[in-house]
Amino acid sequence: MTTFDARPQAATGTRPPGWLSPILVEGRAGACDAVFPFHQRTALEPACVAMARRFVDQTLGSWGALELAFDTQLVVSELVTNAMRHGGGAAQLRLVSHEAQLACVVTDHSRTVPVTSAPDVFSEYGRGLRLVDALCTTWGWLSPGGSSKLVWAVIAG
Repeated sequence: MTTFDARPQAATGTRPPGWLSPILVEGRAGACDAVFPFHQRTALEPACVAMARRFVDQTLGSWGALELAFDTQLVVSELVTNAMRHGGGAAQLRLVSHEAQLACVVTDHSRTVPVTSAPDVFSEYGRGLRLVDALCTTWGWLSPGGSSKLVWAVIAG
């Protein structure tokens, strides 16, 4: 039997943690900061999810944080898939580490806000943001201007 978490939707007005805000809003670089740009031709192809997972493995391996790889891969897979399905394609994946926290930030080509769908055990889709909410300490989105948005999620290490 499948059960669903009844917590309120995390994305409604959630603000990034204090350490992450200047990185997202002002474009500052973090101490451990890695960026993977998606090519426009492949931003809507399922292969970009596998590329994102490989980037997570390589980056976390170089940072000595492989213990976070599995959860981070799941979160990144969901965020990139949502960018493909609902955001006009993934533009960029960014990983930022700060003390014992890791932020995953996916930029897409739409200002449409992410919405957690109502639980339905018979639905083929719609559980991604619930998975992100379960694995992360917090998540949300920002619309920095133009026709894009940043969806971010923070994983505790």
